[in-house]
Amino acid sequence: MFWILCLVLALGVAAAILAPVWRGRQTGAAARPAAAYDLEVYRDQLREVERDLERGVIGGEDAARLRTEIGRKVLDADRRLAEAAPAARGGTALVAAVALLAVLAGAVFLYLREGAPGAPDLPMAERLALAQRAYDSRPGQAEAEAAAPPLARAQPEADPEYLALVEQLRAAVAEKPDDPQGMALLAANEIRLGNLAAAREAQQRLVELRGSNASAEELMQLSALMMEAAGGLITPEAEEVLARSLSADPRQPQSRYLLGLLQLQNGRPDRAFPIWRELLEQGPSDAPWVVSIRPNIRDLAWLAGHPDYIPPEAPGALPGPDADALAAAGDMTPEERQQMVGGMVERLEARLVAEGGTPEEWARLISSLGVLGHTDHAREIWGQAQARFAAAPEALAQLRAAAEAAGLVE
Repeated sequence: MFWILCLVLALGVAAAILAPVWRGRQTGAAARPAAAYDLEVYRDQLREVERDLERGVIGGEDAARLRTEIGRKVLDADRRLAEAAPAARGGTALVAAVALLAVLAGAVFLYLREGAPGAPDLPMAERLALAQRAYDSRPGQAEAEAAAPPLARAQPEADPEYLALVEQLRAAVAEKPDDPQGMALLAANEIRLGNLAAAREAQQRLVELRGSNASAEELMQLSALMMEAAGGLITPEAEEVLARSLSADPRQPQSRYLLGLLQLQNGRPDRAFPIWRELLEQGPSDAPWVVSIRPNIRDLAWLAGHPDYIPPEAPGALPGPDADALAAAGDMTPEERQQMVGGMVERLEARLVAEGGTPEEWARLISSLGVLGHTDHAREIWGQAQARFAAAPEALAQLRAAAEAAGLVE
């Protein structure tokens, strides 16, 4: 069936290329070269010279001179007509044939090199079986980490005092490795510094210390760090931790997001779509996972067999200080400007810390603090936002752009 379709397409292309050539050949008699018309005119002029000579209008010498002059023009027109006739008859057809053969040969070569000529059709049952085999044959955590690039995230230079405090925290945790609170604090600060390998180790130790009392969020964080360590792959070990998180809280949204991602990685968009659709529609609209889901949900719906799905509308304008507000502050006195912008930033920060928000809002807070010159506080907020959105690469990219605008990253 495949080769029949290819043949039909090839014939269609050939017809499209050759049709103008055949039309040109059929109308060749009507589309005469300009030299043919010139030749008729010159022959009429010769006859006119003979008539004028017979009527005595011109003398013999003038008639001979005119015959010689017109004769040279006749010879030149005849030569041009002879040169144009072969090209008109066969040149265009030859070029079209060569172009057609080149296109067909190139298409066949490209398919034989890049395609799969012997691949059979894949019914749905076979596709599902292949997806299951891919799921069953995933590499383990150790193997995936060995094949992944180094686990690190570029960060700006931290404040020396803050680094000193983190060093003290590391020393304290080393002295008391069975302290869950210290381990949780260490994991959060290692994430803030971009030391993801150390953060994963601390989070792993924290989950072990918690045992059956580990919270769904702590387990989700560990699963996300394991995924990053494995180069973005959710391994069987990371899936097991994710399952524990969902067992502790089946409604934990970030764990459900990772579950949908797991289904996508193993070729099951039909299973991923209902999970992500529910997350998107349940909201809230400022949930961090929406940033990754919203731009992909239409394609995912199509792959899952729901091409008519219409996602909910994106939220409107973001609260908090925007570019217009900051620009309007330029007409105020320094005291008024500081009071207005500072109040807006404080309200935005209080809401984000208490209720959470989208990556755009966190990015706006970081940018606003940079405009106000509160660089240290902006760096602190950036660290908190990175810990909150550790499982959302697109959100981290937005936060990093804001940090660059605030002068936190060179």
